[in-house]
Amino acid sequence: MLDVTYPWLALLVFLPLLFHPKNRKSQSTKLYLPPLAKLADTSQAQSHRWYSANTLLFIIMWLALVIASMQPRWLGDSQTIPQQGRDLMLALDLSGSMEVPDMVTQGNNINRLEAVKLVVNEFIQQRQGDRIGLILFADAAYQQTPLTFDLTTVKKMLNDSVLGLVGNRTAIGEAIGLAVKRLNSYESSNKVLILLSDGANTAGNIQPLEALTLAKAAGVKIYTVGVGAERMIQQSLFGQRVVNPSQDLDETLLTRLAEETGGRYFRAKDLSELQEIYQLLDQLEPITRDNLTYRPQISLIHWPLALALFCWFILAARQINWWRITQYVR
Repeated sequence: MLDVTYPWLALLVFLPLLFHPKNRKSQSTKLYLPPLAKLADTSQAQSHRWYSANTLLFIIMWLALVIASMQPRWLGDSQTIPQQGRDLMLALDLSGSMEVPDMVTQGNNINRLEAVKLVVNEFIQQRQGDRIGLILFADAAYQQTPLTFDLTTVKKMLNDSVLGLVGNRTAIGEAIGLAVKRLNSYESSNKVLILLSDGANTAGNIQPLEALTLAKAAGVKIYTVGVGAERMIQQSLFGQRVVNPSQDLDETLLTRLAEETGGRYFRAKDLSELQEIYQLLDQLEPITRDNLTYRPQISLIHWPLALALFCWFILAARQINWWRITQYVR
């Protein structure tokens, strides 16, 4: 079907009427000389056809320009595209232990939070078609972004997170409870929580096993990631010594949270292991969303513009010919 984007611009058709010269009220005050009047009538008769043709061309050109300004287009038949994606909630640990610099990238040691940001930023970028939400937790859990397709905002909120923002302890139970609550507010058959932590539950009003019961009842699948290296060299007064910076990591709890909800536990001792989450999410079965309906559009603006340009060329050519004729007569 034929359609226009800005139908109200049709009012521009009447714009030239505002500049039309007004008829004189009376000719009684004019000085009337018969010989001059006869000469004027003869001249007007000769040019009447010229002006009539030009007026018609101008009207056609103006109508074509008005139609072009309305942006005419041809709308095709409606087409439906099935949409698929995933609903993923990310819960990131911001406890004090995330400051331990036991992760290595390009030969440089960085702390755990920076390593997680590097990997998760790339992970989010690859989630086109998925809805992502972000929860930060330490002494308590806070939702930074709800489930959204706006991946740019999720990445910005992730990059703006700093250690000490929500305390120094670890409230794993509260993070799970908040994620379950937020995921329950959406109608989805695929509710997934990815929880990244480097310690054990040491804070919060909800214990992890209580939150686990809520997650199972709500059908939330939990994937847990234990972050932190197992060997780290420290300098001391007696020389170098090897320590385990992840001795506080509660792998038993993280494994249970994942297995009892149908998820999986990952141990990320370095960046390469942390990146395994890509393969995991690619294997998740996407959910079917509401179909996206659209109508193909073909712009028709070039046709009235071409007509207006054609009329302008004719007017210009006639104007030049008329000028030459009048010069020859003179």
